[in-house]
Amino acid sequence: MAVIFLTLVGAAALTCATWEKTPYDAQFRESPDAAPSRRFPLGTDALGRDRFARLAYGTRLSLLLAPAAAALSCLPAALLGGIAGLAGGILERAILAAADLFLSLSWLFLLLIARASLPLNVPSTLSVSITFAILGLLEWAGPTRVVRAAVLDLRNSDFVLFARASGCTFWRLWWAHLAPNVMPVLRAQFRIAVPVYISPEVSEPLPSWGGLLR
Repeated sequence: MAVIFLTLVGAAALTCATWEKTPYDAQFRESPDAAPSRRFPLGTDALGRDRFARLAYGTRLSLLLAPAAAALSCLPAALLGGIAGLAGGILERAILAAADLFLSLSWLFLLLIARASLPLNVPSTLSVSITFAILGLLEWAGPTRVVRAAVLDLRNSDFVLFARASGCTFWRLWWAHLAPNVMPVLRAQFRIAVPVYISPEVSEPLPSWGGLLR
């Protein structure tokens, strides 16, 4: 039932332009901060914008960009975490040092610089997509350490030792033998990351779950 419900919510959000005729940025100046009514099921905000319309369009934006950003953070984590756990040595130390650096720095200023450097006439959708892409590419460090720990647990297992004894190359050992066993851990990291990327607030007038919650 939960899967059916979420599927219906996702389908309604992706097709909201066909059934929600009120634009998300339309202002009804005569009705600011209106209470829920038949015309405005969720009321209006301080600018007189329909909260239900903004929720519908914000759901589409968040459900599309948040999983994409989570995938961007998990893909390099799978590669770098696998290399660190399987190769060891200087490669492992270098990857872990880079991960520690990324975890210790605040990337808020980089996001502000990236947003400020965009032209003023850039479409808001493109601006938000760039922001989510940067967020995804900067958040690889945490999942990388988790994947590396999972690979370390499997590195000395019998099937890995047998594959190495059979002359299996490094990349085949990772993609054919270790990656399928690490995939549940990576999927868990993906599911954890999606709510993190849903919460950021996007630039006005685009609605998002993060902005609506705030």
